[in-house]
Amino acid sequence: MKIFVINSGSSSIKYQLIQMPEEQVICSGMVDRIGLDESRIDYKAFLPKGNIARSETKAINSHSEGLRLVAEFLTDPEIGVISDPRQVEAVGHRVVHGGEKFASTQLISSAVKAKIKELFPLAPLHNPANFLGIEVAEEIFSEAKQIAVFDTAFHQTQPPVAFRMAIPNEFYEKHGIRAYGFHGTSHKYVSECAMDHLGSRSLKLISIHLGNGCSMAAIQNGKSIDTSMGMGPMNGLIMGTRAGDIDQAVIFYLVNQLGYSLDEVNNLLNKKSGMLGLTGFSDMRDIQKHLQEGDSKAQLAYDLYAYRIKKYIGAFTACMNGLDGVIFTGGVGENDRLTRKLVCENMDYLGIQMDLAKNENLDKGIQEIQTSDSKVKLLVIPTNEELEIAKQCFGLLKIDL
Repeated sequence: MKIFVINSGSSSIKYQLIQMPEEQVICSGMVDRIGLDESRIDYKAFLPKGNIARSETKAINSHSEGLRLVAEFLTDPEIGVISDPRQVEAVGHRVVHGGEKFASTQLISSAVKAKIKELFPLAPLHNPANFLGIEVAEEIFSEAKQIAVFDTAFHQTQPPVAFRMAIPNEFYEKHGIRAYGFHGTSHKYVSECAMDHLGSRSLKLISIHLGNGCSMAAIQNGKSIDTSMGMGPMNGLIMGTRAGDIDQAVIFYLVNQLGYSLDEVNNLLNKKSGMLGLTGFSDMRDIQKHLQEGDSKAQLAYDLYAYRIKKYIGAFTACMNGLDGVIFTGGVGENDRLTRKLVCENMDYLGIQMDLAKNENLDKGIQEIQTSDSKVKLLVIPTNEELEIAKQCFGLLKIDL
């Protein structure tokens, strides 16, 4: 069956049309930098007559606009891979926040959509985009089964000492206030790849997903035991526009002393902070360009970004009482060699030693970039959330082969 996977991020849409159970990618692509003047849509089709690639740079103002452009490519008479949207039998959606209610993949119903909408305040940059993707897909692929795969599901194995907060119990018991964790689909996929690559499931791994959104997970024997994000996807690492960890006193100061409303604080910390707040740019490619030109703000931002990651590596190593491997993934983790270098510098006490030449010259697929005497494996693993989503969708549908 053909499963179309939509992975809506805060500023991007990744998509793949996958034939299951063969796991054959029929087409793939990405809509990047949504909301900026120079947005980009990439499309690759893998056809019997040969592969086709198309790219366009244009202003794409919203996720809805981006998805409709993707649908035009899919059904284009010359370069499309389907002649009719009805040929798509299922659409798998990445949904960031599932709260306490959704710990597994779900067929989307009106009740599921209502719950996803209720969770907008917990993931304001993502759940609205995910919800919009569902609604647009329901129009375009009207006869397909719509399925939600939740980022929070992988982290449901965390113990209470990791997900509970030191506030009165009633807030958890009545309102579900706790840490949930995100990017679970990516962390699950790359950790499975790492265990297969290293030939063991008895491993203590740290997965570092770095994109416009960033998170880390401590994964022991294939299970998430802790993660950097919390109740919403703002906590932890410094991100494209999100502040990450911040002293709560700053929020009170902004409100009580500087006169900010709570909505303004929420907007500030979610959409105007992180690398954007430090440099004026949210995309690491832009920031690295300014760094190369000697911009001191860009240098400080890179240093802060890497320093926060180092702190979590130390904390998660302590929680697991050891470390066998560190995984870099996501757009930044896979492509930004400077970030990887800064993160791994001066970490030899933990057994982390990077081979700088390997870090500079990566091949495709899973790559090891540690020195021969490093105690910890350093892996760069391209994430494939879309394939993981397709697998979970196919499993849910229980197709009789």
